[in-house]
Amino acid sequence: MQTHLALILPLLICSAEVSSEPTSPNLALDSRVAQLPHAYQGPFVRMPDGDILGIEQNTVIRSTDEGKTWSTSDVFSADQAAKLNLRISNERALLLTKDGTLVLGCMDLNGRKWTWDPKIHDAPGAELPTWVMRSTDGGRTWTDVQQLHKEWTGAVRDLIQTKSGRLVLTSMKLLNNPGRHTVITYVSDDDGKTWQAGNLVDLGGAGHHGGVTESCVVELRDGRVWTLIRTNWGEFWSGYSHDGGRFFRTLQPSGIAASSAPAIVKRLASGRLAMAWNRPFPEGQTTYELHGGDNEWSEVPVSNHRGELSVAFSEDDGKTWSKPVVVAREKRSSLAYSYFFEQKPGHIWLTTMQGGVRIEFDEAALLEPANSSR
Repeated sequence: MQTHLALILPLLICSAEVSSEPTSPNLALDSRVAQLPHAYQGPFVRMPDGDILGIEQNTVIRSTDEGKTWSTSDVFSADQAAKLNLRISNERALLLTKDGTLVLGCMDLNGRKWTWDPKIHDAPGAELPTWVMRSTDGGRTWTDVQQLHKEWTGAVRDLIQTKSGRLVLTSMKLLNNPGRHTVITYVSDDDGKTWQAGNLVDLGGAGHHGGVTESCVVELRDGRVWTLIRTNWGEFWSGYSHDGGRFFRTLQPSGIAASSAPAIVKRLASGRLAMAWNRPFPEGQTTYELHGGDNEWSEVPVSNHRGELSVAFSEDDGKTWSKPVVVAREKRSSLAYSYFFEQKPGHIWLTTMQGGVRIEFDEAALLEPANSSR
């Protein structure tokens, strides 16, 4: 039985040891990027005191020297851990709000119950709950720990704060009859104490990778919130919210060709948008083997090409994009589920949940032609 790729892969367990070598000797990097001095996945945030902080499963990681060394502490106290019995997923979203509150969104892997039945192409009663929590003391203690829904959440991909101060968290829900995925956002106007659900974006489909999945969000200059949604149709779909990210009522194809894998889009200090994603075909090619089309994986055949991770930039809020740069490639691997962290203006860390990509680069360098790959 096939299940959700993001969850059947071994959990990324990062140690305190750091590595200056790519995860695999076959991982090829563009000449303009370099290996990070650590092996942590992220996502990361910059704290008010200058430290870099992240979450790795149920551990808070902190660096005072720009990622060269890290200290660790438990997310939960012993009593809290025993009461909650919550295991933070390797798919997660982390944000430091304007008021200095850390907010984490994740799934609870201890609450995972996968029930997919290939005879009925459905998973009745499947559960993988979405949880949120917050810390007002720099990650030392976490409060307002709450479940937003119990239904199967394929991934929690993104969390932003808009100019108004609203928090927007992306999540998913598996629906039934037939089994398929949908995406949903939750919003908070009190720094993550309470949350309100938006509308389910359900565009049909069937299969344990069917429907729409794994969205990311960014606020546009005109105040709308834009979401890019993973589909099985060879491109992302765009959603637009005119009410601060709660309801997405404008849905349409984006025109951005993509494999069946998620994007991440972030606003940089320069004002540009940066996007990391997997294109549907290897660079320079126009075909790739397809999977699905049987209502088991998906309702239509789809490219799962993830052996190349691409980055592009937009000056006009996603209307047009720079020429994509393949920053990392490894044939037949999955270099997917990316996180951006702008370590300083114009200098970016890019890490992945799948494939162990841990690289850094200058924004300006990727906007210039490459000399070679290595």
